[in-house]
Amino acid sequence: MATLVPPTATAPPPSKPTVVPPEKVDYLNLPCPIPYEEIHREALMSLKPELFEGMRFDFTKGLNQKFSLSHSVFMGPTEIPSQSSETIKIPTAHYEFGANFIDPKLTNEPHMSHGMVNFDYKGKDYRTQLQLGNGALLGASYIQSVTPHLSLGGEVFWAGQHRKSGIGYAARYNTDKMVATGQVASTGMVALSYVQKVSDKVSLASDFMYNYMSRDVTASFGYDYILRQCRLRGKIDSNGCTAAFLEERLNMGLNFILSAEIDHRKKDYKFGSKNQFCTFIWSIIICGVAPPAAATVLASLVDFTVWSSYSPSPPLKSCRIRYNGN
Repeated sequence: MATLVPPTATAPPPSKPTVVPPEKVDYLNLPCPIPYEEIHREALMSLKPELFEGMRFDFTKGLNQKFSLSHSVFMGPTEIPSQSSETIKIPTAHYEFGANFIDPKLTNEPHMSHGMVNFDYKGKDYRTQLQLGNGALLGASYIQSVTPHLSLGGEVFWAGQHRKSGIGYAARYNTDKMVATGQVASTGMVALSYVQKVSDKVSLASDFMYNYMSRDVTASFGYDYILRQCRLRGKIDSNGCTAAFLEERLNMGLNFILSAEIDHRKKDYKFGSKNQFCTFIWSIIICGVAPPAAATVLASLVDFTVWSSYSPSPPLKSCRIRYNGN
């Protein structure tokens, strides 16, 4: 009797590993980089908050689309120079009034204490900027996207009043999860920064600053936590300085800010609180005085400072008037 042999199962042929083709880069359609002066902006937001000491209250009221008024009250200590290592502080209080006027038709103003004109041009995959200021200040910068994630740039400047010139180079690499930057200048400055985005609300940042002229080295590490109505930032650096900054939005236009900084090496402790209120009332004539006329009247009473800027579309020039009353 013949023996029946069961059929053997044939194994399927081994599947070939899927090979992901490399992403093709269209070098003729690269993204436009950020301005050269803002290559460290993610790290600066986390590591360089506007820390202060004492109590501050800021109030800004927009009268129309071109004119606004601001009031600021400050009460707190002020540091004075000392030959010893300890910090000497004296209590002070002052009030600050500001009038801001923006008009495309604003021309050159007399009695200008400080002036700066910026010419910015945004190309398809590059940016360039030219700066002109009083005191024979000249500056130019250029940054170019090399790949979709990498951009390289450089800058030159000349300060004729101080007889100083310099040149610098920078690189920036960014993805959806991280940003790494590096910058070096002939003035002796070397700056490195790295920001890691942990989630949509949390990011970690670190930077390294070195000046090979003075041999000063500083490294810092910080965090940035964004909640629904507040933002918490903090840092610690190699000099033993720890800082925290809390900004909470209480209502539309109303912010409450807490600032704290501890310097263990200098035994300096700072704490501050600030209320910031902004309101905008759109009107054309206030108390029968047109905003340009009001700015002219205030200009004769207070210190006058002008910042002017120009962009191809639309052109914009701005004027700012500030008064400090102690």
